[in-house]
Amino acid sequence: MTEPLIYDLGAPGRRAVRMPESDVPLTEIPALMVRDELNLPEVSEIDVVRHYTRLSGLNHSIDKGFYPLGSCTMKYNPRINEDVARLPGFAGIHPLQDEETIQGALFLTFVLQEWLKEIGGFSGASLQPAAGAHGEFAGILMMRAYHLDRGDTKRSKILIPDSAHGTNPASTTMSGLQVVEIPSDERGNVDLESLRAACDDTVVGLMITNPNTLGLFEEQIEAVVRLIQNCGGLVYGDGANMNALLGVARPGELGFDVMHYNLHKTFGTPHGGGGPGSGPVGVSERLIPFLPGPIVETTQPGEGNDWEERPHHRLVMPEKSIGRMTAFYGQFSVLVRAYTYIRMHGPEGMRRIAEHAVLNANYLQALVSKIFPIPFGNRACMHEFVAEGKVEGSDVRALDIAKRLMDFGFHPPTNYFPLIVHEALMIEPTETESKQTLDRFARALADIAREAVQDPDSLFTAPHSTPIARLDEVKAAKDLVICRWGQSE
Repeated sequence: MTEPLIYDLGAPGRRAVRMPESDVPLTEIPALMVRDELNLPEVSEIDVVRHYTRLSGLNHSIDKGFYPLGSCTMKYNPRINEDVARLPGFAGIHPLQDEETIQGALFLTFVLQEWLKEIGGFSGASLQPAAGAHGEFAGILMMRAYHLDRGDTKRSKILIPDSAHGTNPASTTMSGLQVVEIPSDERGNVDLESLRAACDDTVVGLMITNPNTLGLFEEQIEAVVRLIQNCGGLVYGDGANMNALLGVARPGELGFDVMHYNLHKTFGTPHGGGGPGSGPVGVSERLIPFLPGPIVETTQPGEGNDWEERPHHRLVMPEKSIGRMTAFYGQFSVLVRAYTYIRMHGPEGMRRIAEHAVLNANYLQALVSKIFPIPFGNRACMHEFVAEGKVEGSDVRALDIAKRLMDFGFHPPTNYFPLIVHEALMIEPTETESKQTLDRFARALADIAREAVQDPDSLFTAPHSTPIARLDEVKAAKDLVICRWGQSE
């Protein structure tokens, strides 16, 4: 039976909330601010609660099931992170407070800066950027500022491998720079000869995702870095796939000049629903003056601090900063969650995260390779892998497989990315999933592959068990219809 819409439950005079008596003088609302056409339902509190509870149950989430969304690292978010973020000393402060009254928050911010520097092997860090792509943008702006500060004005190109993260070209274009794509070789690495041919004195730098979006570690990363450095460029590392490297490899030690961290991917903070995200950046020594600010500095006792002989934390702007990336000081509640996650795991736990993420991905790749082709499958993957969503003797496509997976209770993997793999299904299990879950997922894919041959219509018309069946996605994008809340067409 179809659940009634909230508009159907309303009746004149019903209320969910009764406002308290006003303790300030009342005034007339300006006529221009009154909307006569706003036809909101009049419903009781229990109807409102039931309505939104039903809606929340329609969403798939990491708390309900496996979410193998490649390149997005949709891992479980530990509840202790939420508890700490809600402590009054963190949740109740205001960004306009005097520094003396928020020393605890500044201490946490300073320590997180130091931890991210240590994890990535960098000399400096800023927590300003509010999302991963925002961190990319900050990194490219710093690279550009570095060259301009030296009077090197002819550099205008950013080299980007075709296996890089999808937002890299957009971040480059937004910075007013030119994208030059570098192809991959037969092993899924950056093609060194093509890279060498593109390196000249107009190169600002290289944006590279390592491990790349094929889930493969760049086997010649040191040679790649040397080529860029030899032509005077800088190396930007997309940190979206840092979950595979924690405690194992430090990009700064590989020669990277700047890298953003996705706190919502690597460090267990919420991911999805439009935010809030967080994309701090770590940088090499030569980019420290250009960091977005403010950042937190600490003054030790005896270094000009006269406040009870304690370390004192203060906000400062780097000397040649590219400026603020967000209002105030970044996504503070997300920073608290990431701090908690790192503190709970410690150095040894960080390494175990990477080891288990890589182990899970390779185990699942071995199972899926018996069902679908795996490009570059002769190599061990890192935290994720890419399969080709096609079945011999069937016309089904990756999209059909993804839609049918929803009927098995799984969120689909990333579709049609990276573009260099035909009918791509990019799968990332993360470290938080059990062997039993991975086995169930592989069995579902095997069942779907059999259906693709024996009953392809079950895939072409999937999903069958969701509140809304398959949409005409092209029409939906071109003919957008936004219904009233709680109502459908």
